[in-house]
This record gives sequence, structure tokens and C-alpha cells, in this order.
Amino acid sequence: MNFAAVIGAMEQVFKDVPFGIEHTNRVLRNAEMIMDGESTPEETRVIVLLASILHDIGAVEAQRKHGSMAGHLQEIEGPPIAREILNGAGVDAAMVERVCFIVGHHHSPEKIDGIDFQIVWEADTLEALLHGSERSDPAALLEKVEGNFRTSSGRKLAKECLGLL
Repeated sequence: MNFAAVIGAMEQVFKDVPFGIEHTNRVLRNAEMIMDGESTPEETRVIVLLASILHDIGAVEAQRKHGSMAGHLQEIEGPPIAREILNGAGVDAAMVERVCFIVGHHHSPEKIDGIDFQIVWEADTLEALLHGSERSDPAALLEKVEGNFRTSSGRKLAKECLGLL
């Protein structure tokens, strides 16, 4: 498997949307920090890294087709693009399906069905909280952290980054 190829493909998709690359890199960094704290097994790490890199990969196509980058549209448009990128990078079929499942549901927390998906959710949610309107309301931020973060490392990272410790 070729991580550089996956990152390069993501950067190509977002070439005209630099904030997409920046956001993806921050989510990837968050996921790595959460995984380090959770002692995540290697296969799970690979899935999380790939899903973090590709979680928003459908945004540009959603904008082109539907005039919106809304989350549910990213979930529709993302998996076919992710599948093509992953197959091109030599990722094994079972891993491709798992990553595509996460990409295709990454705005649907009720679909979280494993630690891999949970870590991607937390990494992306942290970015939303850091740049969202709740920033001025510590009580609302704490409620979002407590309601969304299930890993101890994710909860700790979120509280540190959001100044809630």
C-alpha cells in the first residue's frame, strides 16, 4: 500500500480548495494523536489513517454535482472516489470496503460501529469544535465533547485543545 499515493490523490482532488487539504491534515494529525494514546493495533491504524485522509474526498464532487458540500452529499459522493484512490494505491479489498464505509457515513454518528470509525469521528469533530460557533461557550463545548468523544485519548485531546482542562 502506498500512503503517499493516497495523500497525493487527496491533494489533487482538493487542488482548487486548499482549505480541504489543510482540514484533512489537521484531522489526520488529530487521529494520529488519539491512536497513539489508545495503543491502536497496526491494521486499525492503517484504516484510520486512510479514512482520515479520505473522509471529505466527496466534497468537491458534491459541490460540482449538487451545488453544496453538505455532509450527506459528501457521504454519497465520497465512497466511489475513495474506492478508486484506494484500489490505485494497492489497498486490500476488505480494507477498501471498511474505509469506504467510514467515508460514506462520516457525518452519521449513529453509524459508528468500531474504534476505527470512532477515532475518525473524534478527529473530525474536534476540528469542527475548534472552528465552530460554540467556541465562546465552554459549557456547550464540554457537552459536545462528553457527548461525542468515547476514547479517553480523544476526550483528553479535545479538552486540551479547547481549553477545557
